[in-house]
Amino acid sequence: MGWLFYTDRRVQTYADEKAEIARLCTFESDRRKTELVKACKVGSTWYAAAKVTSIDGSPVEDTTYVTDADGSITFGAVFLTRYDDGCWGYKDMEESAGPNESRAPLGLIELLSDLKDPDSYAQDWRQRCRDWAAIPDYQEGDRIKLAAPVTLTDGSTCQIVTATHYRRGRQKRRCYRIEETGGLVRLSKASLAGSELLSSAKGAASPVLAEYLAGRE
Repeated sequence: MGWLFYTDRRVQTYADEKAEIARLCTFESDRRKTELVKACKVGSTWYAAAKVTSIDGSPVEDTTYVTDADGSITFGAVFLTRYDDGCWGYKDMEESAGPNESRAPLGLIELLSDLKDPDSYAQDWRQRCRDWAAIPDYQEGDRIKLAAPVTLTDGSTCQIVTATHYRRGRQKRRCYRIEETGGLVRLSKASLAGSELLSSAKGAASPVLAEYLAGRE
């Protein structure tokens, strides 16, 4: 499905968007009904968990999902969103399509029904979401080894960095100091995937924690 834009501009705020996502995830047929369980917005993308139940109360049978104990199934959906000339629009897809956007919070992933096929696109998507959630949130002064060298715009590379910050006006922004040169670089969260904490600023202030971290090297 392509993009659909609301030219009446009725969607303008976060609350409007969430209400519309809930409406899109709520529908009913002669045999089944679907309702939103949880929705989360990450960046401009909405992630949703929607539960399907049978009107007559019988267990829902599905080729993709294992039926839950209460007879329902819950699937994941992704809504890409953006504004074009003030008009809100979305493009939706189910997790079984293997969406590229894969930053759904773990709390939402845990609500989804088990999958019958361990090698499905949906399983891959869920794992990418888990991998994203597992990327560490480093603290000021942490010394980090990246999983692989990162190539910078000048052609040089860096792999060992220390978390620090710089200021732009009143804003404090995260950056990293390159160990080899002392220069500062901004790194995306994705570039920190698989990275390793070499030493912690907190550990330096705590002899016990410092000893623990030293034992891991």
